[in-house]
Amino acid sequence: MLQNPIQVRLEKFEPWQQITFMACLCERMYPNYAIFCQNTEFAESRIYRDILDSVWELLTVKNAKINFERQLEKLEEIIPSSEDFDFYGVYPAIDACIGLSNLLHGLLDREDLYDNMQKLSQVSVVTVAQLEEAQTQVEITNENQKENEAVCAEWDVQWAIFRPLRETQERDIDLIKDLRQELKDEATSNIGIAL
Repeated sequence: MLQNPIQVRLEKFEPWQQITFMACLCERMYPNYAIFCQNTEFAESRIYRDILDSVWELLTVKNAKINFERQLEKLEEIIPSSEDFDFYGVYPAIDACIGLSNLLHGLLDREDLYDNMQKLSQVSVVTVAQLEEAQTQVEITNENQKENEAVCAEWDVQWAIFRPLRETQERDIDLIKDLRQELKDEATSNIGIAL
């Protein structure tokens, strides 16, 4: 597990802040899945997009009613298997699905929200670390992670999402919409895949 002080800070978040943080990380992983689908015609990336949009809807639309069990079922049908594809892109695509799965599990059982948020934060960093390892043949550990620019950049982005959320006590729909829009406009994933 790659550790960072942000993990301890996230625990103090309110549920809406935790869900927003998680949705932001999934938003950043979405291009990895979308490009994989484009290259393989494995599934419709639109399904992932719709599931994630339903989470944003929960955060921004008053009294939104969403069946997250059904969303999880839909997600499980579109997760690729690394055994079926012999190119690297399948791994970040799987990670994107695992991340979204963590988010949905957290929504279905709020007592596990923090644990799932930790897992999602970790999945996003590990996606970056594994690509770096594949390219450099150097294992990234807790001890040497500070020497890796890409891993540091990923933690920096997680902090950048964390800070405005931390400064807001009440659920701020404008802030949530701004964070979402910023990530959508950037349309670049945690490993630099651009839509």
